Amino acid sequence: MLSREENAYLTRTGPDTPMGAFMRRFWMPFMLSQEIAEPDGPPVRVRLLGEDLLAFRDSEGRAALVDRYCPHRRVSLFFGRNEECGIRCVYHGWKFDADGNCVDMPSEPADSNFKDKVKLKSYPVREKAGILWAYMGPAETMGDLPDLEWMAVPDDHRYVSRWFQHSNFAQAVEGEIDSAHVSFLHRKIENDAANKAALTGAYFSGDTAPKWKVVESDFGMTLGARRRVENGGYYWRMNQWFYPFYTMIAPVPSEATTTRMWVPVDDEHVNIICVSYRTDKPVSDDERHRWQNGLNSHAAGIPGTHTPAANESNNYNIDRILQKNETYTGIVGIRAQDAAMTESPGPIVDRSLEHLGTSDTAIIKMRRLLIDGARALERGEEPAAAEDGSLYRVRSYSVVIDTEEDFDERPDIVEAMQVGAASVQAAE
Repeated sequence: MLSREENAYLTRTGPDTPMGAFMRRFWMPFMLSQEIAEPDGPPVRVRLLGEDLLAFRDSEGRAALVDRYCPHRRVSLFFGRNEECGIRCVYHGWKFDADGNCVDMPSEPADSNFKDKVKLKSYPVREKAGILWAYMGPAETMGDLPDLEWMAVPDDHRYVSRWFQHSNFAQAVEGEIDSAHVSFLHRKIENDAANKAALTGAYFSGDTAPKWKVVESDFGMTLGARRRVENGGYYWRMNQWFYPFYTMIAPVPSEATTTRMWVPVDDEHVNIICVSYRTDKPVSDDERHRWQNGLNSHAAGIPGTHTPAANESNNYNIDRILQKNETYTGIVGIRAQDAAMTESPGPIVDRSLEHLGTSDTAIIKMRRLLIDGARALERGEEPAAAEDGSLYRVRSYSVVIDTEEDFDERPDIVEAMQVGAASVQAAE
Protein backbone atom coordinates (compact mmCIF):
# COMPACT_ATOMS: atom_id res chain seq x y z
CA MET A 1 0.00 0.00 0.00
CA LEU A 2 0.95 3.66 -0.26
CA SER A 3 0.52 6.23 2.46
CA ARG A 4 -1.75 9.14 1.63
CA GLU A 5 1.31 11.36 1.37
CA GLU A 6 3.04 9.00 -1.08
CA ASN A 7 -0.11 8.64 -3.16
CA ALA A 8 -0.43 12.41 -3.43
CA TYR A 9 3.24 12.57 -4.47
CA LEU A 10 2.58 9.94 -7.15
CA THR A 11 -0.64 11.32 -8.61
CA ARG A 12 -0.17 15.12 -8.51
CA THR A 13 1.31 16.23 -11.83
CA GLY A 14 0.72 19.98 -11.95
CA PRO A 15 3.48 22.50 -12.77
CA ASP A 16 4.64 22.93 -9.17
CA THR A 17 4.77 19.27 -8.12
CA PRO A 18 7.71 16.82 -8.08
CA MET A 19 5.88 14.28 -10.27
CA GLY A 20 4.85 17.07 -12.61
CA ALA A 21 8.50 18.10 -12.96
CA PHE A 22 9.45 14.47 -13.63
CA MET A 23 6.76 14.10 -16.30
CA ARG A 24 7.90 17.29 -18.00
CA ARG A 25 11.32 15.75 -18.69
CA PHE A 26 9.60 13.49 -21.24
CA TRP A 27 7.90 14.31 -24.52
CA MET A 28 4.12 14.32 -23.95
CA PRO A 29 1.88 12.75 -26.63
CA PHE A 30 -1.25 14.86 -26.46
CA MET A 31 -3.44 14.37 -29.54
CA LEU A 32 -3.70 12.80 -32.99
CA SER A 33 -2.32 14.69 -35.98
CA GLN A 34 -5.65 14.33 -37.77
CA GLU A 35 -7.38 16.41 -35.11
CA ILE A 36 -5.71 19.54 -36.49
CA ALA A 37 -5.11 18.27 -40.00
CA GLU A 38 -6.05 21.49 -41.79
CA PRO A 39 -3.63 24.46 -41.94
CA ASP A 40 -5.40 27.57 -40.58
CA GLY A 41 -8.17 25.27 -39.34
CA PRO A 42 -10.05 25.64 -36.05
CA PRO A 43 -7.86 25.54 -32.91
CA VAL A 44 -8.48 22.76 -30.40
CA ARG A 45 -8.50 23.02 -26.61
CA VAL A 46 -5.92 20.85 -24.84
CA ARG A 47 -5.46 20.21 -21.13
CA LEU A 48 -2.15 18.61 -20.27
CA LEU A 49 -0.47 18.11 -16.88
CA GLY A 50 -2.97 20.52 -15.36
CA GLU A 51 -2.34 23.31 -17.89
CA ASP A 52 -4.97 24.82 -20.19
CA LEU A 53 -3.47 24.95 -23.68
CA LEU A 54 -4.48 25.40 -27.32
CA ALA A 55 -3.35 23.41 -30.35
CA PHE A 56 -3.49 24.70 -33.93
CA ARG A 57 -1.80 24.18 -37.29
CA ASP A 58 -0.51 27.33 -38.95
CA SER A 59 -0.58 28.35 -42.62
CA GLU A 60 2.66 26.47 -43.32
CA GLY A 61 1.39 23.25 -41.75
CA ARG A 62 3.35 23.61 -38.52
CA ALA A 63 1.63 22.23 -35.41
CA ALA A 64 1.67 24.48 -32.34
CA LEU A 65 0.78 24.18 -28.67
CA VAL A 66 0.39 27.43 -26.74
CA ASP A 67 -1.20 28.88 -23.63
CA ARG A 68 -4.95 28.94 -24.12
CA TYR A 69 -5.26 32.47 -22.74
CA CYS A 70 -4.12 35.71 -24.35
CA PRO A 71 -1.49 37.50 -22.21
CA HIS A 72 -3.35 40.81 -22.68
CA ARG A 73 -6.58 40.28 -20.75
CA ARG A 74 -6.47 36.47 -20.39
CA VAL A 75 -9.41 35.77 -22.69
CA SER A 76 -9.51 32.39 -24.44
CA LEU A 77 -7.69 32.15 -27.75
CA PHE A 78 -9.98 29.24 -28.64
CA PHE A 79 -12.23 31.93 -30.10
CA GLY A 80 -9.30 33.39 -32.02
CA ARG A 81 -8.62 33.56 -35.75
CA ASN A 82 -6.06 31.04 -37.04
CA GLU A 83 -4.67 32.97 -39.99
CA GLU A 84 -1.44 33.88 -41.78
CA CYS A 85 0.89 31.82 -39.56
CA GLY A 86 -0.52 32.80 -36.22
CA ILE A 87 -3.43 32.77 -33.80
CA ARG A 88 -5.10 36.19 -33.44
CA CYS A 89 -7.13 37.16 -30.40
CA VAL A 90 -10.50 38.54 -31.49
CA TYR A 91 -10.74 40.81 -28.45
CA HIS A 92 -8.06 43.35 -29.43
CA GLY A 93 -6.34 41.73 -32.41
CA TRP A 94 -3.11 40.65 -30.74
CA LYS A 95 -1.50 37.89 -32.81
CA PHE A 96 1.00 35.18 -31.85
CA ASP A 97 2.99 32.72 -33.94
CA ALA A 98 3.67 29.04 -33.17
CA ASP A 99 6.62 29.98 -30.96
CA GLY A 100 4.52 32.38 -28.90
CA ASN A 101 6.04 35.54 -30.38
CA CYS A 102 3.69 38.50 -30.61
CA VAL A 103 3.82 39.40 -34.30
CA ASP A 104 1.06 42.02 -34.38
CA MET A 105 -0.51 44.36 -31.82
CA PRO A 106 -2.93 46.59 -33.76
CA SER A 107 -4.52 48.07 -30.62
CA GLU A 108 -1.24 49.89 -29.81
CA PRO A 109 0.33 52.85 -31.66
CA ALA A 110 2.22 51.95 -34.84
CA ASP A 111 5.52 53.14 -33.38
CA SER A 112 5.13 51.12 -30.16
CA ASN A 113 7.56 48.30 -29.42
CA PHE A 114 5.29 46.83 -26.75
CA LYS A 115 4.67 43.69 -28.80
CA ASP A 116 8.36 42.83 -28.53
CA LYS A 117 7.98 42.66 -24.76
CA VAL A 118 5.00 40.29 -24.73
CA LYS A 119 5.28 36.53 -25.10
CA LEU A 120 2.64 33.80 -25.20
CA LYS A 121 3.75 30.59 -23.49
CA SER A 122 4.42 27.91 -26.10
CA TYR A 123 5.88 24.42 -26.11
CA PRO A 124 7.99 22.69 -28.77
CA VAL A 125 5.90 20.23 -30.78
CA ARG A 126 6.99 17.24 -32.84
CA GLU A 127 4.87 15.14 -35.12
CA LYS A 128 5.52 11.46 -35.72
CA ALA A 129 3.47 8.42 -36.72
CA GLY A 130 0.19 10.32 -36.56
CA ILE A 131 0.76 11.64 -33.02
CA LEU A 132 1.56 15.16 -31.79
CA TRP A 133 4.07 15.41 -28.94
CA ALA A 134 4.97 18.39 -26.76
CA TYR A 135 8.00 19.02 -24.60
CA MET A 136 7.09 20.96 -21.46
CA GLY A 137 10.36 20.81 -19.52
CA PRO A 138 13.52 22.94 -19.39
CA ALA A 139 15.05 23.52 -22.83
CA GLU A 140 18.46 22.35 -21.68
CA THR A 141 17.16 18.87 -20.77
CA MET A 142 15.14 18.19 -23.93
CA GLY A 143 15.82 14.62 -25.04
CA ASP A 144 14.50 12.21 -27.66
CA LEU A 145 11.07 10.96 -28.53
CA PRO A 146 10.63 7.35 -27.40
CA ASP A 147 11.76 5.11 -30.28
CA LEU A 148 8.86 2.67 -30.15
CA GLU A 149 8.44 0.00 -32.81
CA TRP A 150 5.04 1.18 -34.07
CA MET A 151 6.50 4.52 -35.11
CA ALA A 152 8.30 2.84 -38.01
CA VAL A 153 5.55 0.73 -39.55
CA PRO A 154 3.64 2.02 -42.62
CA ASP A 155 0.52 4.06 -41.88
CA ASP A 156 -1.82 1.26 -42.96
CA HIS A 157 -0.15 -1.13 -40.51
CA ARG A 158 -1.47 0.73 -37.45
CA TYR A 159 -4.73 1.99 -36.00
CA VAL A 160 -4.74 4.91 -33.55
CA SER A 161 -7.46 6.24 -31.27
CA ARG A 162 -7.77 8.25 -28.09
CA TRP A 163 -10.25 8.74 -25.28
CA PHE A 164 -10.49 10.15 -21.75
CA GLN A 165 -10.84 8.41 -18.42
CA HIS A 166 -11.94 9.89 -15.10
CA SER A 167 -9.05 8.86 -12.86
CA ASN A 168 -5.46 9.84 -12.24
CA PHE A 169 -2.91 8.42 -14.67
CA ALA A 170 -1.27 5.95 -12.26
CA GLN A 171 -4.56 4.38 -11.31
CA ALA A 172 -5.35 3.81 -15.00
CA VAL A 173 -1.93 2.28 -15.70
CA GLU A 174 -2.30 -0.10 -12.77
CA GLY A 175 -5.19 -1.84 -14.46
CA GLU A 176 -3.10 -2.32 -17.57
CA ILE A 177 -0.08 -3.94 -15.93
CA ASP A 178 -2.13 -6.23 -13.69
CA SER A 179 -1.87 -9.49 -15.63
CA ALA A 180 -3.67 -11.48 -12.91
CA HIS A 181 -7.04 -9.82 -13.52
CA VAL A 182 -7.28 -11.24 -17.05
CA SER A 183 -8.25 -14.63 -15.60
CA PHE A 184 -11.37 -13.05 -14.09
CA LEU A 185 -12.43 -9.69 -15.49
CA HIS A 186 -12.29 -10.61 -19.18
CA ARG A 187 -13.46 -14.23 -19.06
CA LYS A 188 -16.56 -16.02 -20.18
CA ILE A 189 -18.59 -17.92 -17.58
CA GLU A 190 -17.85 -21.31 -19.09
CA ASN A 191 -14.36 -22.34 -20.15
CA ASP A 192 -15.66 -23.41 -23.55
CA ALA A 193 -14.07 -23.18 -26.99
CA ALA A 194 -15.02 -19.52 -27.36
CA ASN A 195 -13.44 -18.64 -24.03
CA LYS A 196 -10.26 -20.49 -24.93
CA ALA A 197 -10.03 -18.60 -28.21
CA ALA A 198 -10.43 -15.22 -26.54
CA LEU A 199 -7.26 -13.82 -24.99
CA THR A 200 -5.68 -17.28 -25.14
CA GLY A 201 -8.24 -18.25 -22.50
CA ALA A 202 -6.86 -21.76 -22.26
CA TYR A 203 -3.86 -20.23 -20.51
CA PHE A 204 -5.59 -17.58 -18.43
CA SER A 205 -8.54 -19.58 -17.14
CA GLY A 206 -6.57 -22.55 -15.86
CA ASP A 207 -3.83 -21.03 -13.73
CA THR A 208 -5.32 -17.95 -12.06
CA ALA A 209 -2.35 -17.24 -9.77
CA PRO A 210 0.63 -16.59 -12.08
CA LYS A 211 4.21 -16.47 -10.94
CA TRP A 212 5.66 -12.99 -11.41
CA LYS A 213 9.11 -11.99 -12.59
CA VAL A 214 9.72 -8.24 -12.90
CA VAL A 215 12.93 -7.08 -14.55
CA GLU A 216 13.85 -3.42 -14.15
CA SER A 217 15.74 -1.49 -16.82
CA ASP A 218 16.51 2.09 -17.83
CA PHE A 219 13.29 2.22 -19.89
CA GLY A 220 11.15 1.00 -16.98
CA MET A 221 10.42 -2.69 -16.52
CA THR A 222 9.40 -5.91 -18.23
CA LEU A 223 6.59 -7.71 -16.46
CA GLY A 224 6.68 -11.47 -16.87
CA ALA A 225 3.73 -13.58 -15.71
CA ARG A 226 4.07 -17.37 -15.89
CA ARG A 227 1.12 -19.78 -15.91
CA ARG A 228 1.01 -23.54 -16.04
CA VAL A 229 -0.73 -24.96 -19.10
CA GLU A 230 -2.95 -28.05 -19.31
CA ASN A 231 -0.66 -30.25 -21.38
CA GLY A 232 2.50 -29.42 -19.48
CA GLY A 233 4.90 -26.55 -19.75
CA TYR A 234 4.45 -22.87 -18.95
CA TYR A 235 2.89 -19.91 -20.67
CA TRP A 236 4.98 -16.75 -20.26
CA ARG A 237 3.45 -13.36 -21.05
CA MET A 238 5.89 -10.45 -21.09
CA ASN A 239 4.43 -6.93 -21.06
CA GLN A 240 6.31 -3.65 -20.69
CA TRP A 241 5.83 -0.53 -18.69
CA PHE A 242 7.93 2.36 -20.02
CA TYR A 243 8.66 5.64 -18.25
CA PRO A 244 6.62 7.59 -17.53
CA PHE A 245 3.23 6.16 -18.64
CA TYR A 246 3.52 3.81 -21.63
CA THR A 247 2.38 0.19 -21.62
CA MET A 248 2.82 -2.53 -24.24
CA ILE A 249 0.73 -5.68 -24.00
CA ALA A 250 1.81 -9.04 -25.42
CA PRO A 251 -0.48 -9.93 -28.32
CA VAL A 252 -2.49 -13.08 -28.72
CA PRO A 253 -0.66 -15.19 -31.34
CA SER A 254 -1.31 -13.84 -34.87
CA GLU A 255 -2.97 -10.70 -33.47
CA ALA A 256 -1.78 -7.08 -33.50
CA THR A 257 0.41 -5.59 -30.76
CA THR A 258 -0.98 -2.71 -28.71
CA THR A 259 0.74 0.21 -27.01
CA ARG A 260 -1.12 2.67 -24.80
CA MET A 261 -0.08 6.08 -23.56
CA TRP A 262 -1.72 7.13 -20.29
CA VAL A 263 -1.12 10.88 -20.37
CA PRO A 264 -2.17 12.98 -17.36
CA VAL A 265 -4.74 15.61 -18.27
CA ASP A 266 -4.75 16.75 -14.66
CA ASP A 267 -4.78 15.01 -11.29
CA GLU A 268 -8.18 13.39 -11.88
CA HIS A 269 -8.31 12.71 -15.63
CA VAL A 270 -6.16 10.81 -18.10
CA ASN A 271 -5.87 11.09 -21.88
CA ILE A 272 -5.39 7.60 -23.37
CA ILE A 273 -3.80 7.29 -26.80
CA CYS A 274 -3.88 3.74 -28.11
CA VAL A 275 -1.93 2.30 -31.05
CA SER A 276 -2.54 -1.21 -32.39
CA TYR A 277 -0.08 -2.22 -35.05
CA ARG A 278 1.35 -5.01 -37.19
CA THR A 279 4.83 -5.38 -38.56
CA ASP A 280 3.84 -8.12 -41.03
CA LYS A 281 0.86 -6.72 -42.93
CA PRO A 282 -1.72 -3.93 -43.04
CA VAL A 283 -4.48 -3.76 -40.47
CA SER A 284 -7.49 -5.70 -41.77
CA ASP A 285 -11.03 -4.37 -42.18
CA ASP A 286 -12.18 -6.84 -39.53
CA GLU A 287 -9.60 -5.57 -37.02
CA ARG A 288 -10.51 -1.97 -37.74
CA HIS A 289 -14.20 -2.78 -37.25
CA ARG A 290 -13.56 -4.47 -33.89
CA TRP A 291 -11.39 -1.62 -32.65
CA GLN A 292 -13.80 1.08 -33.77
CA ASN A 293 -16.59 -0.69 -31.90
CA GLY A 294 -14.62 -1.16 -28.70
CA LEU A 295 -14.63 -4.94 -28.73
CA ASN A 296 -11.06 -5.36 -27.50
CA SER A 297 -8.05 -3.01 -27.60
CA HIS A 298 -9.79 0.33 -28.12
CA ALA A 299 -12.79 2.15 -26.63
CA ALA A 300 -15.84 2.95 -28.74
CA GLY A 301 -16.49 6.66 -28.34
CA ILE A 302 -19.49 8.96 -28.42
CA PRO A 303 -19.27 10.62 -31.87
CA GLY A 304 -17.67 14.06 -31.80
CA THR A 305 -16.15 13.53 -28.34
CA HIS A 306 -13.35 11.65 -26.62
CA THR A 307 -15.79 10.13 -24.12
CA PRO A 308 -16.26 6.35 -24.28
CA ALA A 309 -19.80 5.26 -25.09
CA ALA A 310 -19.69 2.91 -22.09
CA ASN A 311 -18.79 5.10 -19.13
CA GLU A 312 -19.44 5.73 -15.46
CA SER A 313 -22.61 7.76 -16.18
CA ASN A 314 -24.35 4.72 -17.70
CA ASN A 315 -22.67 2.08 -15.51
CA TYR A 316 -20.65 0.95 -18.54
CA ASN A 317 -23.88 -0.48 -20.00
CA ILE A 318 -23.68 -3.44 -17.64
CA ASP A 319 -26.13 -6.20 -18.50
CA ARG A 320 -26.93 -8.31 -15.44
CA ILE A 321 -28.49 -11.09 -17.52
CA LEU A 322 -25.32 -11.28 -19.59
CA GLN A 323 -23.30 -11.28 -16.36
CA LYS A 324 -25.34 -14.12 -14.93
CA ASN A 325 -25.29 -16.35 -18.00
CA GLU A 326 -22.38 -15.52 -20.30
CA THR A 327 -19.58 -13.23 -19.10
CA TYR A 328 -17.93 -12.54 -15.78
CA THR A 329 -18.80 -8.81 -15.79
CA GLY A 330 -21.82 -8.33 -18.05
CA ILE A 331 -19.88 -5.43 -19.59
CA VAL A 332 -19.09 -5.63 -23.29
CA GLY A 333 -15.54 -4.80 -24.37
CA ILE A 334 -12.19 -5.15 -22.65
CA ARG A 335 -11.62 -1.40 -22.46
CA ALA A 336 -15.00 -0.81 -20.82
CA GLN A 337 -14.36 -3.65 -18.37
CA ASP A 338 -10.99 -2.18 -17.40
CA ALA A 339 -12.38 1.35 -17.09
CA ALA A 340 -15.15 0.19 -14.78
CA MET A 341 -12.54 -1.21 -12.41
CA THR A 342 -10.09 1.71 -12.48
CA GLU A 343 -12.67 4.53 -12.43
CA SER A 344 -15.08 3.02 -9.90
CA PRO A 345 -12.88 3.65 -6.81
CA GLY A 346 -12.97 7.40 -7.56
CA PRO A 347 -10.42 9.59 -9.36
CA ILE A 348 -7.82 9.36 -6.59
CA VAL A 349 -8.02 6.22 -4.44
CA ASP A 350 -6.95 6.25 -0.81
CA ARG A 351 -4.22 3.62 -1.26
CA SER A 352 -3.58 3.46 2.48
CA LEU A 353 -6.69 1.25 2.66
CA GLU A 354 -5.37 -1.38 0.24
CA HIS A 355 -4.28 -4.91 1.01
CA LEU A 356 -1.86 -5.92 -1.76
CA GLY A 357 -0.86 -9.49 -2.60
CA THR A 358 1.67 -11.26 -4.80
CA SER A 359 -0.47 -10.60 -7.89
CA ASP A 360 0.20 -6.89 -7.34
CA THR A 361 3.98 -7.19 -7.77
CA ALA A 362 4.12 -5.10 -10.95
CA ILE A 363 1.88 -2.39 -9.53
CA ILE A 364 4.00 -2.03 -6.39
CA LYS A 365 7.15 -1.80 -8.52
CA MET A 366 5.73 0.79 -10.95
CA ARG A 367 4.63 3.08 -8.13
CA ARG A 368 8.04 2.81 -6.53
CA LEU A 369 9.93 3.48 -9.76
CA LEU A 370 7.92 6.63 -10.45
CA ILE A 371 8.26 7.95 -6.92
CA ASP A 372 11.97 7.15 -6.85
CA GLY A 373 12.43 8.80 -10.25
CA ALA A 374 10.77 12.01 -9.12
CA ARG A 375 12.78 12.05 -5.91
CA ALA A 376 15.99 11.48 -7.86
CA LEU A 377 15.13 14.46 -10.06
CA GLU A 378 14.67 16.57 -6.94
CA ARG A 379 18.27 15.63 -6.15
CA GLY A 380 19.37 16.71 -9.62
CA GLU A 381 19.47 13.25 -11.27
CA GLU A 382 17.87 13.32 -14.73
CA PRO A 383 15.88 10.25 -15.94
CA ALA A 384 17.87 8.27 -18.52
CA ALA A 385 14.78 7.30 -20.52
CA ALA A 386 13.90 10.95 -21.12
CA GLU A 387 17.27 11.55 -22.76
CA ASP A 388 17.69 8.41 -24.87
CA GLY A 389 14.81 7.29 -27.07
CA SER A 390 16.66 4.14 -28.14
CA LEU A 391 15.92 2.61 -24.73
CA TYR A 392 12.35 2.03 -25.94
CA ARG A 393 13.40 -0.43 -28.67
CA VAL A 394 11.66 -3.33 -26.95
CA ARG A 395 8.54 -5.33 -27.79
CA SER A 396 6.11 -7.41 -25.75
CA TYR A 397 6.04 -11.16 -26.26
CA SER A 398 4.29 -14.37 -25.21
CA VAL A 399 5.42 -17.96 -25.54
CA VAL A 400 4.91 -21.47 -24.18
CA ILE A 401 8.06 -23.23 -22.96
CA ASP A 402 8.59 -26.68 -21.47
CA THR A 403 11.07 -25.76 -18.75
CA GLU A 404 10.84 -23.93 -15.43
CA GLU A 405 13.37 -21.26 -16.47
CA ASP A 406 12.40 -17.64 -15.98
CA PHE A 407 11.90 -15.74 -19.23
CA ASP A 408 15.02 -13.60 -18.75
CA GLU A 409 17.13 -16.78 -18.47
CA ARG A 410 16.17 -17.78 -22.00
CA PRO A 411 18.34 -16.03 -24.65
CA ASP A 412 15.78 -16.80 -27.37
CA ILE A 413 13.03 -14.97 -25.46
CA VAL A 414 15.25 -12.02 -24.61
CA GLU A 415 16.27 -11.71 -28.26
CA ALA A 416 12.64 -11.91 -29.43
CA MET A 417 11.83 -8.86 -27.32
CA GLN A 418 14.52 -6.68 -28.90
CA VAL A 419 13.74 -4.26 -31.73
CA GLY A 420 16.57 -3.52 -34.14
CA ALA A 421 17.70 0.07 -34.52
CA ALA A 422 17.34 -0.12 -38.29
CA SER A 423 13.64 -1.02 -38.13
CA VAL A 424 12.61 1.80 -35.84
CA GLN A 425 14.52 4.38 -37.86
CA ALA A 426 12.95 3.31 -41.15
CA ALA A 427 10.18 5.88 -40.92
CA GLU A 428 12.47 8.82 -40.25
